[in-house]
Amino acid sequence: MSGTQGMLHYPLETKREAVWLIIEGRKTYAQVAEQLGIRKAERIKVWVRMYRQEGEASFLKPIGRPPKAESEQRELERLRMENALLKKFHSELRGLQLVQRNIGRSTTIEGTSK
Repeated sequence: MSGTQGMLHYPLETKREAVWLIIEGRKTYAQVAEQLGIRKAERIKVWVRMYRQEGEASFLKPIGRPPKAESEQRELERLRMENALLKKFHSELRGLQLVQRNIGRSTTIEGTSK
């Protein structure tokens, strides 16, 4: 289950059968819902409307938000690259700071001893 708590996603075959029963004029929305075990007859009205507008292809459309797995993976790779660059920059900066401190001390110590 996804979406609102208690929300069900019905199989394609159930949708087809419900729409067929309504379009053939054999039963009412409530009767079809009861027969097929669909909680709300309003759901069947939506399926019929979708079917009349776009045909059976409307049932094959993905529902909800697209998966984020790819974008999260790309973000993870980008963050790993940033971390590697920051570590490298930090180590080079630290090395430069140590070199700057040692340059002044090493020349004065060596130059004053005779």
